[in-house]
Amino acid sequence: MKLLAKILPVFILFVAGTTAFAAERSVDDAVADAAVQKALKDIDAARSVTEQLLVQIGGIISPSGQEHERAEAVAAHMRKIGLTDVHVNEAPNVIGKIKGRSGKAIIFVSTLDDLMTVADHQRTIGHLPTIEGDRVVGPGTNTTSTTIASLAAAKILIANGFQPEHDIIFAGVAEEETGLRGMRHLYEEYKDVAIGFVDVLGDGHSITYGGIGINWWRINASGPAGHTLSGGIPNVNQAIGRAVDRILQITEPQEFTDRRARLNVAILNSGAVFNHKPATGWFSLDVRSLDLEIIETMEAKVRKILSDISSELGIALEMEVVSNTPPGQIEGALQSPLVQNAIGISNYLGYEPVLSNAGSANLNISVAGGTPSIGLGGGPIRRGGNRGFINEWANTPAMMRTAKNVFLTAVTMGNAEAK
Repeated sequence: MKLLAKILPVFILFVAGTTAFAAERSVDDAVADAAVQKALKDIDAARSVTEQLLVQIGGIISPSGQEHERAEAVAAHMRKIGLTDVHVNEAPNVIGKIKGRSGKAIIFVSTLDDLMTVADHQRTIGHLPTIEGDRVVGPGTNTTSTTIASLAAAKILIANGFQPEHDIIFAGVAEEETGLRGMRHLYEEYKDVAIGFVDVLGDGHSITYGGIGINWWRINASGPAGHTLSGGIPNVNQAIGRAVDRILQITEPQEFTDRRARLNVAILNSGAVFNHKPATGWFSLDVRSLDLEIIETMEAKVRKILSDISSELGIALEMEVVSNTPPGQIEGALQSPLVQNAIGISNYLGYEPVLSNAGSANLNISVAGGTPSIGLGGGPIRRGGNRGFINEWANTPAMMRTAKNVFLTAVTMGNAEAK
């Protein structure tokens, strides 16, 4: 198989801002090691216990902002398998460590929280997920499978006596679905020692090395209410309609397609009865680009449009932040040891990964901060299917491949060897 990691000699340095690190063990060197091959077989052999762990932890109701119970369950398992300095902080993030010698760290990140709809489905079915062939079926399994894969990799590293040069940190973070609060907290904690962040989203069929900025807004409208007989205007719906029409004519999405500039209005909400004009209403606004300057330009135009319409119609229009995911691009990131090493691991596992600089997950925070970061994504069936629905499921083979990818990344980027 083609191993692009062959191009990575020992001690290649990648500089991004003030960050520099060495890829001290190549993929070729790692997979030629009998101890590594034994550990990979141990991951395969741990399939059943890994599935059972997903049943238990995936079955814990954990919507954004209510992750404490799942975090404590992950922490308990971290202690059981031998991770050190295990703790749950105020975020609440759960963090465990395999201690190295260098004072630097490679950080693996997975998501603790689920969509609110997932929590609703968990309450509806009233029982834990079930194992059905190659699937673990039930709400809460899809996203959580990445946390379980990371824990499986950590267990094998410890059980086989791998000692790293750099600390290997395993972190489950809170509120990925609602503003990346947990990742923001984690980045502040580790940015000064991190040689890289690995956002574990799948088995490495795709690799993301940059982040697209995504700002979500709620545009609130308010004005005089009244019965139809009292007159149809001023009317918040007229303001909403006029605003949506003008916003969707903003030209940056056509001018900067190469920079992924996008504007979208998806939700319009106002009124309840036929014969009354509403006092309030709102619509959603999704603003995206790889470049913060383009995002800021589009948002400035939106503010001007809203101000103009308020003056024209006497209807108040205000922008309310829903979430803010920063963009991040690091020059030369594609050729960095972290990305090239990830490509080599994916090649070894049997696939040519799809590469992207437009991620929209936890890695956005660390990339925007200037720290080398990757997101490991899934393949054609990703982590499973029907995410957010009552029949959600996780794909066990994909979860085990993810565990292997995390293990190999820890061995190579953490420069870990069995003693």
